[in-house]
Amino acid sequence: MESLGTDNSLGSIRIADEVVEVIAGLAASEVEGVVGMSGGLVGDLAHMLGRNKNLSKGVKVEVGEHEVAVDLYIVVEYGVSIPEVAFSVQESVKEAIESMTGLKVVEANVHVQGVNFKPLPENKEEDFRLK
Repeated sequence: MESLGTDNSLGSIRIADEVVEVIAGLAASEVEGVVGMSGGLVGDLAHMLGRNKNLSKGVKVEVGEHEVAVDLYIVVEYGVSIPEVAFSVQESVKEAIESMTGLKVVEANVHVQGVNFKPLPENKEEDFRLK
């Protein structure tokens, strides 16, 4: 576990990489059009089995002394403009990290890993049958 540190007259402040990952993951998942984060095959299987409640799923960060680079792996909703959603994710993540940690985001790379299709509405024909 690496951490970012700042020293001042009162002592030091350390922000763990995992904290930056959670901030980025939450900011990205709140963007309209993003239906989830992709953590790779093993991470997705663990999540489906209920064994992983990782809020930083689908996020990788590289933290320097005053800067951070973020890679985000997202799944988008079918029918949205992927470039618009990706740009919104970049802006949201950048704003969240910079306002909460004071780190400068130098890169926010968005990797679209999949498209989620909404389930079709159930056929209502059965409602009209005589009983």
